[in-house]
Amino acid sequence: MFIHFFFWLMGFFFLFHIPLCRSKDNYNKNYPKISVIIPARNEENALPNLLASLNKRAQAEDEIIVVDDSSEDNTRQIALENGATVVDSEPLPKGWMGKNWACYQGANQATGDIFIFLDADTIIEGNGLKKMVDSFIYSEAIISIQPYHRVRRLYEELSAFFNIILMAAVGSFTILGNKIKPIGLFGPAMVLKREKYITSGGHSKVRGEILEDLAFGAKEKKKGTRIFCYGGKGTISFRMYPNGLKELITGWSKGFAEGAKSTSIPVLLMIIAWITGAIGTVRNLIQAGVISDISLTTLWGLLYIAYAIQIYWMLYRIGNFKPYTALLFPIPLLFFIIIFAYSFIIIFIRKNVSWKGRTIRVAGKESNAHTSSDNYNHSN
Repeated sequence: MFIHFFFWLMGFFFLFHIPLCRSKDNYNKNYPKISVIIPARNEENALPNLLASLNKRAQAEDEIIVVDDSSEDNTRQIALENGATVVDSEPLPKGWMGKNWACYQGANQATGDIFIFLDADTIIEGNGLKKMVDSFIYSEAIISIQPYHRVRRLYEELSAFFNIILMAAVGSFTILGNKIKPIGLFGPAMVLKREKYITSGGHSKVRGEILEDLAFGAKEKKKGTRIFCYGGKGTISFRMYPNGLKELITGWSKGFAEGAKSTSIPVLLMIIAWITGAIGTVRNLIQAGVISDISLTTLWGLLYIAYAIQIYWMLYRIGNFKPYTALLFPIPLLFFIIIFAYSFIIIFIRKNVSWKGRTIRVAGKESNAHTSSDNYNHSN
């Protein structure tokens, strides 16, 4: 049992502190011009929420650019109705991923001094835009923020372990703080200087990457660029995969195994140990109950409760997951293991994934993408 207790402690090490973006009172509101760049493909339901939250908080001279990535719904019209500048995407070139190409085109049209890339399904909360810009200016680095996960339906609770592992794997939130550098950036929200984006090559240098956020951050880190990651609570939020269980499975499986291989070995080993401890605790609790050993059942039951409390402590800072999700953690844990295995198969064996109407080839360094109506998965 001691080894399982030790594995449980690993959870406090790899997800100890999640820093949040903060407003700086000594900064005035007259920032350099900001360009918010939003790649959007079939986002007619999500986009109005983001644009409304931005229009309330952006300065008059700021610009909001929506890159319509060959949408088949009313994305373009909705963007125009909400005052955004619309860039119609050119055909996807060979070797490019759709989001990367959209971001690159939007950046080429942007005129601001600060670039903020946002996913279309995000929402700025309160004075979150100021918090993001203040944190960016204060850090003098490229920053990214993982949005706070808004959960509304029961099946969305199954994302619990994906959120925990995603946050832990980046390596920014360990007990050692900034002594461990993140492996990359979060894709839903990224802030950097225009000059940095242009001189670095921007998304062209990660054109064929499925997980462009990790790749972009990793390349910049190798060049000595400072990068910081934040949690989004109170700053920016999103609702992931609102269109049902199928979308949730497709979304998490399209790149999770690919991301795992980028995780630093020490953090990866801690995550594996922690998951192993959780599985072992459940197994031993069941076995103790079957043989009716009161002492063992009590001891393993206490460790099970300890895991449940720890998991809820993690989830509380990441999203509005329900307490029963932590209490019944074997269910989302089993779902995580199954989807992770499926992700491994489609990434490393089948070597292609389907997302938003594109079949993405992941064989080799140069990946290709083409539209496929049979695999189309709406994200509206």
